[in-house]
Amino acid sequence: MRLLVAEDDNALGLFLCRGLEADGHRVRLVSDGGAAVEAFRQDVPDLTILDLNMPVKDGEQVLEEVRAMNTDLPVLVLTARQELDTRIRCLDRGADDLMVKPFSLHELRARCRALLRRKREARLQLRAGDLELDRLDHTARRGGHSIVLTNKEFALLEHLMLNRGQCVSRVELLDSVWNMEQPQTTNIVDVYVNYLRRKLNDPPPGELIRTVRGRGYLVPSDGELAIVMQPAIPLPPPRIPATASVLEVH
Repeated sequence: MRLLVAEDDNALGLFLCRGLEADGHRVRLVSDGGAAVEAFRQDVPDLTILDLNMPVKDGEQVLEEVRAMNTDLPVLVLTARQELDTRIRCLDRGADDLMVKPFSLHELRARCRALLRRKREARLQLRAGDLELDRLDHTARRGGHSIVLTNKEFALLEHLMLNRGQCVSRVELLDSVWNMEQPQTTNIVDVYVNYLRRKLNDPPPGELIRTVRGRGYLVPSDGELAIVMQPAIPLPPPRIPATASVLEVH
């Protein structure tokens, strides 16, 4: 899942990122309210964790702007403020949950899971043919058999399946999965695609993960995949006319 963490305390922000990444999430960290609004607009995260005390724009202003863009994606507010009015105001403005600092990381992770489960729009289950991906439990299955994936392998497959039917460039995958700009020379995307193909029993050129020469990779749409993966129907044996068998006897 794609998570946005808006927290101006750098140490706390990195602590949250490490804890959430351990659950297999891809996390983007920003340290001011203006960057939080822009990151939300660009990434449309599955869940936002929003601190109230931030520079440029405070958390309450960010919450209003985020809710003006999208009313469904969950937002969990973090605050050191003890006033009841502040908490009520945040909930009235669209926050789905609120935690007061200091808090338990285990509890925060559990609340994130609960928020994601309640949001059908988050698309927790992804499917392509007989391949199933559970974005919350971080599991993959093909043909009913479990497939063990590393966090990066899962994130790569997840991004391709979220963009089914569309070619995803290597530059976009480097940015979205590895959070890095394209260096002059790297083949890390191709290496990880090969890892996935081996684990999915999808040898090159690939039915589930296809190479688009010179552009990137794609997971085909349902219609394309059904045509490729449709089992061949055996043809019935040819019928021999009765007259032919009589002639053979003679």
